[in-house]
Amino acid sequence: MNIHDKLQQLNITLPPVATPAAAYVPFVQTGSLIFLSGHIAKKDGKPWVGQLGATMTTDEGKAAARAVAIDLMGTLQAAVGDLNRVRRIVKVMSLVNSTNSFTEQHLVTNGASELLGEVFGDKGAHARSAFGVAQIPMGACVEIELIAEIEG
Repeated sequence: MNIHDKLQQLNITLPPVATPAAAYVPFVQTGSLIFLSGHIAKKDGKPWVGQLGATMTTDEGKAAARAVAIDLMGTLQAAVGDLNRVRRIVKVMSLVNSTNSFTEQHLVTNGASELLGEVFGDKGAHARSAFGVAQIPMGACVEIELIAEIEG
């Protein structure tokens, strides 16, 4: 299935590339690899603030990670012009703002991983890391970066 048709079927509209909040660019291409800078979770256009294990549940974190994946796909589309050019989602790295006793970062990150798999099928299966961190810029609950391989 065409990626754009799949997004439409899922009722997902990709956002434009967000303006970087500091001294970096949203993506860099080297060869056939696209490296996307970390994207923080947003809700209603503002940072989705919270800490897993204190003010947020795992399910809320999973929804935030899913929202980040949608933003990442918007940036990836801007980087490559057409998401059908994506050969593979190679790697996802997730930072979860969490208490020192919270241990479900991997389940939070599933919100992004599952959506990428749903949209890209086998091309969406990726290597992944999920970390718990003490804080994320602007108090966001989740930040995720992504590496994708594209067709020439």
